[in-house]
Amino acid sequence: MCLIHLLFLASSGLHQINQFCGFRLIEESGAAEPISTMGVHPNGISSVRDTYPLSSLSFEELQPDVKDIPVLSHGQFMQHKKEEDFAIAVTHCERVPGDPSTTYAAFMVFDGHNGAAAATYSKQNLLNNVMSCTPPNLTREEWLAFLPRAMVAGFVKTDKDWQKLGKTSGTTATLVIVDGWTITVACVGDSRCVLDAQGVATPLTIDHRFDDNIEEQERIRASGGEIGRIKISNGEIEVGPLRVWPGGLCLSRSIGDIDVGDYIVAVPHVKQIKLSPAGGRLIIASDGVWDAVSTKKAARCCRGVSQPEIAAKYVVKEAIKARGLRDDTTCLVVDIAPRNSEVPFAPAVKKQTNFQKLLRCISVKEAHIDYDLNIMEEIFDENSPALAERLGPDASVHAGNGLFLCANCHCTLESDAGISVHAGNFFSQIAGNAWEGPFMCSDCKTKQDAAEKDAKQDTNQGSAPQQQGETGLSPPLTS
Repeated sequence: MCLIHLLFLASSGLHQINQFCGFRLIEESGAAEPISTMGVHPNGISSVRDTYPLSSLSFEELQPDVKDIPVLSHGQFMQHKKEEDFAIAVTHCERVPGDPSTTYAAFMVFDGHNGAAAATYSKQNLLNNVMSCTPPNLTREEWLAFLPRAMVAGFVKTDKDWQKLGKTSGTTATLVIVDGWTITVACVGDSRCVLDAQGVATPLTIDHRFDDNIEEQERIRASGGEIGRIKISNGEIEVGPLRVWPGGLCLSRSIGDIDVGDYIVAVPHVKQIKLSPAGGRLIIASDGVWDAVSTKKAARCCRGVSQPEIAAKYVVKEAIKARGLRDDTTCLVVDIAPRNSEVPFAPAVKKQTNFQKLLRCISVKEAHIDYDLNIMEEIFDENSPALAERLGPDASVHAGNGLFLCANCHCTLESDAGISVHAGNFFSQIAGNAWEGPFMCSDCKTKQDAAEKDAKQDTNQGSAPQQQGETGLSPPLTS
């Protein structure tokens, strides 16, 4: 009776209730849709807030398992230098339209270079491409298990579609999908995603920068690329980060960069974890942040700040304070917290005396406690650039409907047109197991072969690597 009376009051006094509660009603029927509103506070912070229909609140309150669903809040802050950074939040997506139980949220950061065109294209298409690579009619468990592979296919498809336009700009891309307590992160480039939970900051991505990644250096050299720093003073002095030549890009993976070479791939590092019910904070930022502050410092500077948009501002301001505004500096903060939590998220860590630290270490050793296990459970982690390793044996068949699709870009293949990923490298002339799937179109197969050529080709040439940064090399691309 009380619920009916409340709904009656709500319908008779919409303006008063909306003003008091901060909600806006949607008069259209169907599933509840959030209304994203962006505002600029007097302190200059740009924030995004989602408001929900009042009618959906009573529906959610009647759900028996709603307490198991975390509450998401997010905010962003950026300082522009080149206007090539973008931060996107899509907080209410439905895998099955009209079914609220299939809701997930997506958060993305793009850091463009050589112009903003590739970043703009990617922010408009990446999430749709990932979802288009996902078979329909999957249960939540099946979808989460398939999602890492769909992310690989979606990133590669976005890269291929962009390169077809013939434009030379490129971008990093970090995509985070949150479904309940499960977090799936895919990344190419160096727009890092960090989880801060229970006072511990943990990177969820791998930077694809040559200075930080020996494996990527070896892969590029094996594929025919040359790596070195810019040289000045007749080649006597090396400056700046390691770069790949031609092109001068300091990233080994990105979307776009068609003019740099086929060895720059868009196959992302993917990590999937299950967060503990205690919750956590995600910090997703461009290299304007990470070039200036460490992972731990970024997490520490915004602990105890309950509003994510304020936390994002603290991170950006800390980076600019340390290094100045040399590049676009963007931060997107996502808080994942249990419902009905009265404790402010990410409380500041109190400073401990040496004696307190010693007591804590002794108690932890005696109890054999692994605090990392209490923060998250790792489900999936893969960084291989080899597409054949990242795609399962059934990746060419879409949901069993008999249509053969390219395992990378998911274009439709004729029955006799697909090339097996096991068919051997075009450059090696090895037949391989050409009858086994998955299959790719000729364009994707050529790109894969160019990216994974054997190091023997470089060894057999017997020529020393060319000196980098000297006359004749393309000017470097900033990232």
